Amino acid sequence: MDTQRVSGTDVVVAAQTLGQTVRTTPCEPSARLSNMCGYPVYLKREDIQVGRSYKVRGAYNVISGLSAQDVRHGVVCASAGNHAQGVAFACHNKQIPGTIFIPSTTPRQKRSRIADIGGEWVTLQIVGSTFDESSQAAISYAKEVGATYIHPFDDPRTIAGQGTVVKEIFSQVPQQPASVLVPVGGGGLLAGTLAWIKQFHPDVTVIGVEPAGAASMRAALDAGAPQTLSDIDTFADGTAVARVGDLTFALVQELCDHVITVPEGAICSEMLDLYHVEGIITEPAGALASAALRGYVNDYLPEGPVACIVSGGNNDVLRYDDIAERSMIHEGLRHYFLVTFPQKPGALRGFLDDVLSDGEDIIQFEYTKKNNRDMGPALVGIEIDDPAGIDALLERMHASELDIEKLEPNSPAFRFVL
Repeated sequence: MDTQRVSGTDVVVAAQTLGQTVRTTPCEPSARLSNMCGYPVYLKREDIQVGRSYKVRGAYNVISGLSAQDVRHGVVCASAGNHAQGVAFACHNKQIPGTIFIPSTTPRQKRSRIADIGGEWVTLQIVGSTFDESSQAAISYAKEVGATYIHPFDDPRTIAGQGTVVKEIFSQVPQQPASVLVPVGGGGLLAGTLAWIKQFHPDVTVIGVEPAGAASMRAALDAGAPQTLSDIDTFADGTAVARVGDLTFALVQELCDHVITVPEGAICSEMLDLYHVEGIITEPAGALASAALRGYVNDYLPEGPVACIVSGGNNDVLRYDDIAERSMIHEGLRHYFLVTFPQKPGALRGFLDDVLSDGEDIIQFEYTKKNNRDMGPALVGIEIDDPAGIDALLERMHASELDIEKLEPNSPAFRFVL
C-alpha cells in the first residue's frame, strides 16, 4: 500500500482482511430524521460494533498485518477510549501484549470496557487530559521500549480499515445514498470514506461533521495545513482532537465536499432524540452526523437519500443529566441569572409574583456567597416551556427593581453553571 495515499481498492482489501472478525452492522432507516430532512435517512449502527465503535476496524486491520518482529515488544496506542477498545480486541484476539494510553477525561465506562475486552493482554496508562497529551506520552513510550505504535487515524492501514464502514452502507441500503455524513475527530473515518466513495461513487456528496468545540479539520482546511488548536472542548471525547493527521488532511483537502461544525447543545439534543425515538444509546461523537440534520447542513445536501454514521455508543449513563441540561440550554428552555435581592422582607416573594409567569419555573436557587448572604447575588436557574417566552421574561426582569444579570452560555461566568 502507498504509505502516502489510500485508495478505494485498499478499503476493499481491508474488508477482506477483516472478514467475519468484526460485525457487519445494520444500516437502519430513521422516520424521525427522514421527516426532518425531507429525504430518506439511514443510520449506520457502528454503536453496536465490536467495542461499540467503528474504531476496531482500523485497529484490527493494522495489527493483523504486523510481523512477529513488529510485535516482539508489543504494541502501544493512545486513545480517548474507542480506538483503545479496538486495539484491546486485536491484542486479545492475536495474543499480543499492548499498552494503552488514555486521557483522564475518558469516561469510566470506556475504561472498564478496555480492560474487559483486552483482559491480561493490555495495560492501561492514564496520562494527560486530552488525546494529544496521551498520544505524545504513548509515542515516547513506544520508542523507549521498542514497541509498535498503532495510530488511531493517521496511518494508511487504519484509514483503509475505517473506510470499510461506508463500503458496507452501499451494499445495505435499498437506494444509493446521494450524501454521506461522517463524524470527524482526527479524520481517519472521513478519509477512509472519501477514498472508497470517490473511487467507486464519485458523484456522492461526502460531508464531514465536527463538534464546534474541537473543529481541528475545519481549522486545517482554512489554514491549508493541519493546525494544533490551543484549546478544545472534550465533551465529545471521541472527536476531541487538537490536530488532525497529515495523511487524513491530505485526503480531506483533495476529496471532501464540505466540512461543517455542530454546537454541543445540538449534539445533546440529538443524543436524547436518538435514545427516546430510535432507542439508540450513543456517545456525543456518535450523534454528530445526524445532529447536522438539525439545520446545520441544509445548504449542502443534494436531493436524495442520506446516510449518517453513528460512530460509537460508549456513553456513561451518568452523563445523561449533563446531556439533558446542555440540550435545554441550547434549545432556549433553560436560562441562568445573577439576581441581587434587596435586604428587605418580601423581596423574593416580589420576584416570584412580579417577574415569573405561567410556564416559568425556578430549577436552581443558590446564593453565590454562602458565608454572608447579606452580600452578593443569588444564582437563579429558570426553565420555560417555550423558547419564544424569553423576551417577555427579560422585559419583566428589566421592569423590576431588582439588579438582574443574564448569564450567556458563551461567557466565562457560565462555566460555573455547567
